[in-house]
Amino acid sequence: MKKSIFLTAIAATILAACEPTSTEGWSGHELWLRPLPKQNNAVVVCPAMSNPVIAHAAAEAEVCGVADTVIFNTADLQNLHNEGFRIVRRGRKAYVDAPSELGLLYAAFRLRQLTACGEQLPDTLIEQPSYDIRILNHWDNLDGTIERGYAGQSLWEWDELPSIISPRYEAYARANASVGINATVINNVNASPEILSAEYISKVRALADIFRGWGIRTYLAVNFSSPAELGGLPDSDPLRPEVAEWWQNKVEEIYSHIPDFGGFLVKANSEGLPGPLDYGRSHADGANMLARALEPYGGIVMWRAFVYSPADADRAKQAYLEFEPHDGEFDDNVVVQIKNGPIDFQPREPFSPLFGAMPRTQICPEFQITQEYTGFSNHLCYLAPMWKETLDAETHTRPEADGTIGAITQTRVNGTPSVCAGVANTGNVDSWCGHPVAQANWYAFGRMAWDSSLAADDIATEWIRLTFEVINSQSEAVLRDVMMQSREAVVNYMMPLGLHHLFAWGHHYGPEPWCDIEGARPDWMPSYYHQANADGLGFDRSPSGSNGAAQYAEPLASTYGNIATCPDELLLWFHHAPWNHKMQSGRTMWDELCYRYQIGLEAAEKFEQQIRKLRGKIDPAVWQILSEKMAIQSADARWWHDACLLYFQQFSKMPIPQKTLLSLDQMQAFRLDITNFECPPRGFYVKE
Repeated sequence: MKKSIFLTAIAATILAACEPTSTEGWSGHELWLRPLPKQNNAVVVCPAMSNPVIAHAAAEAEVCGVADTVIFNTADLQNLHNEGFRIVRRGRKAYVDAPSELGLLYAAFRLRQLTACGEQLPDTLIEQPSYDIRILNHWDNLDGTIERGYAGQSLWEWDELPSIISPRYEAYARANASVGINATVINNVNASPEILSAEYISKVRALADIFRGWGIRTYLAVNFSSPAELGGLPDSDPLRPEVAEWWQNKVEEIYSHIPDFGGFLVKANSEGLPGPLDYGRSHADGANMLARALEPYGGIVMWRAFVYSPADADRAKQAYLEFEPHDGEFDDNVVVQIKNGPIDFQPREPFSPLFGAMPRTQICPEFQITQEYTGFSNHLCYLAPMWKETLDAETHTRPEADGTIGAITQTRVNGTPSVCAGVANTGNVDSWCGHPVAQANWYAFGRMAWDSSLAADDIATEWIRLTFEVINSQSEAVLRDVMMQSREAVVNYMMPLGLHHLFAWGHHYGPEPWCDIEGARPDWMPSYYHQANADGLGFDRSPSGSNGAAQYAEPLASTYGNIATCPDELLLWFHHAPWNHKMQSGRTMWDELCYRYQIGLEAAEKFEQQIRKLRGKIDPAVWQILSEKMAIQSADARWWHDACLLYFQQFSKMPIPQKTLLSLDQMQAFRLDITNFECPPRGFYVKE
């Protein structure tokens, strides 16, 4: 018979340690977990378990204002995910049932969220996650730097671990748990073999011990050549017994220190990294060798499909060509992790054709939370609409069932857990993410991985209400509207109509469509993608070109492959369109291109004006940061607009329509020397 206990002093201490008491001067450190009033604390009754997860759940539920008493109970609930929960309200009492202590923790955070948002607890609330594993991929290096990180250095103080534990580790874990994230890969996919050394395993253990109390399992990105580079073997051929044995021994060592270790993330045969293809083996051979070492312990392998060789073939086709033939060859504890688009996290891409093309393999969507291609932490770009665009896309590969990417990737194949991955945007600056609204992308990823049916605008509303203690409905609406329009604005002022990879050499921030580095790989040059010439603009992936459109199922293959039916938003992704091609809008392609760049610029300028009007209506500190960032964003939008249009005009030989020059009175007199751009630009990085 289970005993019950009231919230203990230990649990209260945990909450106090995680939650700052001062609300003066917004710094962003509290994220969406600002302190709540404690005058109406709930009485919490929970199972008598010597378990930190239960203690955390009790501490979070104590500040619940939607009930006077919260009663936790672990119980088997039919057809409910192990991490799901049911809350039943009876008067001022909330009865919380869940199959596991993790379900109780997520229920406690849901009660906290309702309290902070000023909402009522419904009579019955049942929730369960869309994905089994909701995981962050950190691109943090062992020297403290972060690849594609724009918020300072790494959270992990490797030199101090394991003896010194930063309080930020606990705060990080709590923030993830609050939105349902239950796993983390703590190091870069461009992995150093050293992460598997005994020294670093002890450091990883210290982090895993903290994360475990918040229901977060720890994973590692590994270098495929570790047996040779770390273990001293002559090679790392996955079919050599000595190599497999080395991995088995290493896995046993890891689990002896971290019993709930989750598994490995692998980037192989991509961008110069080693992999099984170096030995004439397949991706399945490499993944399965690792999977068999992990299988006795319940671990999994997440094998990234981000591969491309320096061949002349269409880069957008290469992942499909390398992986689709091996469908069904991967072991049951292997997940193939696929970026949302076929190139590389561009502001807009069609979805990767691999989604739906591997029905006998567990596949996982990979999204980028860090803003590598959307203005770093200088630009406001709320990414939830992009992710919804991907998850809700119909692949037409399952005529008998829901064929959306969300449905496909949430379906377990042979019992393999479903996974949703997001490339993290955290760093050691006080605000965690370097831009106030960049925090919303971390929040939105967790919420969407927990419940993929949530609307992007509803998630934005939640985040605003949880983050800002004092904000009236009008100001809330202004900020939400800017957030909801921001991604489309970024697409328009950077690369509209399906243009992609026009970024400057080396840093992916500003425009450099003219970039031409002698000796560089063609597919690292913008001209490889935009193909601008006197005839037109865009990459021809129609049947008369690379035929990349044929990798999609019908009717998409025909729709994308025909210039007359291809959506305007993706036209230049799939077609080299003539400058005078008539768009679905009725404009010529050149006029539509000019129009899209202009409305993107005007949107950024409008965002700056809207944020300035919030002065005195939101916290002065966050207003100051936002207004400074918006000034940079509108200036950068002008930079993109002018640079790209004047560059492409050299090929089109067409005038920039007057209606696109509403805020460019001196445009006709302006002549830009495209060879004299400085990179990085003003505002390239703003240090907090």
